[in-house]
Amino acid sequence: ALREEGLLSGDVTVDITGAADQLDATRASLGRNFAVAVALIYLVLVAIYSHWGYPLFVLATVPLGIAGGIGGLALLNGVGALLPALGLAPIHQSFDMITMLGFLILLGTVTNNPILIVDRASRNLRDRSVGVVDAVREAVESRIRPITMSTLTTVFGLAPLVLIPGAGTELYRGVGVVVLSGLLFSMVVTLVFLPSLLVVVLSRTHGEQRASAATEADAVPGA
Repeated sequence: ALREEGLLSGDVTVDITGAADQLDATRASLGRNFAVAVALIYLVLVAIYSHWGYPLFVLATVPLGIAGGIGGLALLNGVGALLPALGLAPIHQSFDMITMLGFLILLGTVTNNPILIVDRASRNLRDRSVGVVDAVREAVESRIRPITMSTLTTVFGLAPLVLIPGAGTELYRGVGVVVLSGLLFSMVVTLVFLPSLLVVVLSRTHGEQRASAATEADAVPGA
């Protein structure tokens, strides 16, 4: 507008900068850190399982856990907007940088429960020589108690930060609600979605392995 009004000559360069540039740089750095974190988690799981495929079952729950964190943040703002009708102060948690750090924290915690299910199911298939459905069912039955205990202790520990207003809670409430809601949703996913995914994929792969073994046995004379 200043240039159109003739107040700036052609040899003057105008550049708008400030906190917005720092915000963009921080967001880009956070995105790269998130990608590196996912890669490191996958490599660690490959080393633990000694298998390239099983870690993918664990990582499949990460997007759903992140969706739970976003849903929890939206729910908090939705409920907070209704508080003035009850005579209470409204609550609004913006999607700021500190809140986005909650997703990095969630990335490390949301994978803990699926690790228990996948590890137990793989051990059942390898050591007990049972069917895929029985192996996954036993894994869920034996791990549901530690999964519930670990999730609830974290949820109740974060609940005061999210639900009880106080000095400083506005700064870290976003991290708390993202991790709290993400963990709760991840627990449901771990006990419902993950076992179904394991049964579907492992039934197909183990069926192909048995068919291949039978074909090789038929090809051997006298087998």
